[in-house]
Amino acid sequence: MTDINKTSNANANWLLHIWQFLVRPHPSIQEIGEQRSAQLALSLILVIGLLNLSGFIAGAQVQGYADSFIGFGVPLISLPFAYILAKTRAYRVGAFIFSMSFSLSAYVDIIRQAGTEFGGSILAFVPLGLIVGSTFLSGWAVFLLVGINVAALISIQFFGITLPTNVGGLAGIIATIGVVLIVLGNFRNRTESLRLEDVRKVNRELEDLTGNLEQRVNVRTAELEKANQQTSRRAAQLQAITELSEAIAQLQDLGELFPNTVKLINQRFGFYHVGIFLVDGNRENAILQAANSEGGQKMLARGHFLKLGTGVVGYAAQTGQPRIALDVGADAVFFDNPDLPTTRSEVALPMKSRGETIGVLDVQSTEAGAFSNEDLQVLTALANQVSIALENTRLLTETRAALTQVQEVYDEFTRAEWSRTIAKAEQTGFRYQTGRIEMMENSLNTPAVISAARTGEIVEHQVAGSHATVAVPVKLRGEVIGILHIESNDPSKTWQADEISLVEAVAERAAFAMENARLFQDARRRASKERLISEATNKISGALNLENILQTTAQELERVLGGSEVLIQFQSKEQG
Repeated sequence: MTDINKTSNANANWLLHIWQFLVRPHPSIQEIGEQRSAQLALSLILVIGLLNLSGFIAGAQVQGYADSFIGFGVPLISLPFAYILAKTRAYRVGAFIFSMSFSLSAYVDIIRQAGTEFGGSILAFVPLGLIVGSTFLSGWAVFLLVGINVAALISIQFFGITLPTNVGGLAGIIATIGVVLIVLGNFRNRTESLRLEDVRKVNRELEDLTGNLEQRVNVRTAELEKANQQTSRRAAQLQAITELSEAIAQLQDLGELFPNTVKLINQRFGFYHVGIFLVDGNRENAILQAANSEGGQKMLARGHFLKLGTGVVGYAAQTGQPRIALDVGADAVFFDNPDLPTTRSEVALPMKSRGETIGVLDVQSTEAGAFSNEDLQVLTALANQVSIALENTRLLTETRAALTQVQEVYDEFTRAEWSRTIAKAEQTGFRYQTGRIEMMENSLNTPAVISAARTGEIVEHQVAGSHATVAVPVKLRGEVIGILHIESNDPSKTWQADEISLVEAVAERAAFAMENARLFQDARRRASKERLISEATNKISGALNLENILQTTAQELERVLGGSEVLIQFQSKEQG
């Protein structure tokens, strides 16, 4: 069963391919409607031709081939020509021949039957031929078919056929059918034209809409690309500012801050010239502090400065507002600088600290109109970062200077206090030996001790045949206040690094302990003085008259000062 189905499907496909080949229009016909019309004309010609051929064969069996050919001869002769023409680009000519031969069949049939069947043949074949013709032909071609049919109807009488009394009615019917078909064809064509025009109008509108949409899409795409470029450029600038801020924040010396700042800005942004100006203390001039370009170096070497209010930099320094100058109009006068001859755009950005303009960041480019308002915002943020770095560096420098000064004062105070403490000490030092602690009667002035006291460094001393010694300075905040001198009992002793480190740590702890002891003694001494002064003040305050006050004052001073002679004398006007 499956094989039979496959065979049937194969035969059906084979027949379909043959039919499609037979009704295929000429390749030059490209329009869809024309292709459909040509394909329909070919189909009708083939079907009518096959039917006529079948009728001829069937009639030949009954009437003979001669009589059967008389009835079907006209179609059998004309339809092959009509089919051949329909397969060309002029398929309408083939449709015209087909319609005309189909109509003439009626008149041939009337002649064959000697006029016995007149109206039936005409009304059966002629309207159908006109209808088929009106499907493919223009109104003029249908009108021509009508005329040929009317002429053929009248010409029958020349074959010995008597025209019927209603021949005028038959001619009127043929003409009426033709007129109706022409009107319907024109209406159909007009309707199709209007519909085609509507379709074309819609297509034009769609094309215009598509074009507008494409244009809008292109414009929008260009705007998005421009916005993306600006966003990317802004992001790159902000990233550069972040990196610059981090790099500048690491600079802690004013001597390094300005040169490195202009160098970093030039590297990140690629400007032709970058300069930093500072406003002087009198707020009269903006003085150039650093520049990256060759011309800027020349200006820096000769101490270049600008009066406040003069030029782009002077304007920004005086008003505290950023200023952009382009190489057009009145701004062109600003670029007449022999040191920077290729400058075409310049922007000056005030650097502020606590609301006051302390300097100006000057940026110049070789391109005209190189700076936009967006660039101004970004560069303003950059100038603010430079201002912050400048202020932080300045504060750090001042703090370091103040700290150094305080350290020097404190070191001098420590040195003086220990000098006084050592001068008051009754012993010069202590010696620990064989389990006993002894006071030293004389200072130890060995070369190692002298060198350690002078340099503040650990000194090892090894003399052949004697004991190994090491002198470790006892230092308090960098000041040497004593020496730890250690002598080994082993003549072959060699001091190890960990042993020296241990002695050094002990010396450091001893220094702090001695300082604490000295401070404690000073505190006790001050407290004792404060107590004595307080007691003396209380006794003096308790006296009731001048004589008692003077007497009490003398007694208390003698007690506080320890056996000193006290003399109190009034100052007379004559002595004054």
